[in-house]
Amino acid sequence: MAKAKTYYSCSNCGYQSSSWLGKCPECGKWNSFTEEVSQPSAVVRASTAGAAFSKPKLIHEVSSSETKRIPTHCAEFDRVLGGGIVPGSLLLLGGEPGIGKSTLLLQTALSIPGCRILYVSGEESEQQIKMRADRIMSSGEAGAASRGEECYVVSQTVTQRIMEHVESLHPDLLIIDSIQTICTEAIESSAGSISQIRECTSEFQRYAKESGVPVLLVGHITKDGTLAGPKVMEHIVDCVLQFEGDRNYGYRLLRSLKNRFGSTAEIGIFEMHGDGLREVANPSEFLLSQRDENLSGCAIAATLEGIRPMFIEVQSLVSSAVYGTPQRNANGFDFRRLSMLLAVLEKRCGFKLGAKDVFLNLAGGMRVSDPAIDLAVACSILSSNVDIPIPPRYCFAAEMGLSGEVRSVGRVEHRIAEADRLGFEKIFVSKYNARTLNKKRYNIDIVEVSVIEDAFRALFA
Repeated sequence: MAKAKTYYSCSNCGYQSSSWLGKCPECGKWNSFTEEVSQPSAVVRASTAGAAFSKPKLIHEVSSSETKRIPTHCAEFDRVLGGGIVPGSLLLLGGEPGIGKSTLLLQTALSIPGCRILYVSGEESEQQIKMRADRIMSSGEAGAASRGEECYVVSQTVTQRIMEHVESLHPDLLIIDSIQTICTEAIESSAGSISQIRECTSEFQRYAKESGVPVLLVGHITKDGTLAGPKVMEHIVDCVLQFEGDRNYGYRLLRSLKNRFGSTAEIGIFEMHGDGLREVANPSEFLLSQRDENLSGCAIAATLEGIRPMFIEVQSLVSSAVYGTPQRNANGFDFRRLSMLLAVLEKRCGFKLGAKDVFLNLAGGMRVSDPAIDLAVACSILSSNVDIPIPPRYCFAAEMGLSGEVRSVGRVEHRIAEADRLGFEKIFVSKYNARTLNKKRYNIDIVEVSVIEDAFRALFA
């Protein structure tokens, strides 16, 4: 038996050193090294356990047939995954404590009929899981109560004991909640340490690839919003999902940060209730605020998340600076891009905004990086500056350049069709997009603009 090895590992990137270091030479983070103890011989035997089961093949001998996915019967979850869970895949779901990760996975486990599922919890007892399952099934969101007959739960934290349950049960889906509470007997360190997280993730990866059973892991996040544990864990898994949201709103967003089997541009939107999560089929319902009076500084942006068009209300407030230095604040929008748009409006278009405070907010707590909302942001700022409201049935879908030109955006047809369906009267797009459009297909009035002055004259002339 080899002697136990003591080393120091960076909690941010996983870099290992034989001695403690104040600053990590790999990622540059300070005071991130923690002491780890492991037994190399046990790890090597575990890592080569499945080597005899694989055999090299010629590439033309490998079957190229599409793998049949396991549908979760949750349209929002399936959209983010790319159509369902791929057999043999390893998925990691991260999010803040209490955001609803366990609720989402338990609700998914209860929603899949004819699938034997093993739900392993290292944080809650079996009675606590049952109480949550009763609330979910009482709401009817998980479908018929009979769908939970194939869902098995166990409270366990040791991977060796978990694998014993797996061998006796032979599940079709394995859920681990959470990876920070799981430990392996091959390493002499506490659960949640860098070496434990890395080795336990590797063990579940080997099981998933050898058996073809998908494994869902729940992971915690740090104060910076990144997944806790070494970065190598994110490279091991096939899919990294982020469950996020604002506690003040009750809406939750499911994003894909990495997906080997689908797109990372899709998002799923849920609404948190006392009896579980509910899908939001039309996100524009809560992204567009309900107001009786038409106020200045509000503009509707037509954006895309993946292939789904969404309409977000952009709210701006421009006022004279009380202090010497004007304030700039953006909520849900890139602050540097806001500064760029303000510089374009002042330099190219002649609007004096340098001595004024500018506050920007995207309603609904959303964070959007689509450049197609640039025109809506600029028009909302100009509306607040001149104190003239924009008609509530107008929307915008265009990008702004540094010279003040209005640039075309992708998939403008989807944006126009959704605006037409929601009953908008006008949509402002770039004239370069309008050249390829068949305007007779839509009932909405399509306004072509080439520079920001065209939009200003059309709105506030």
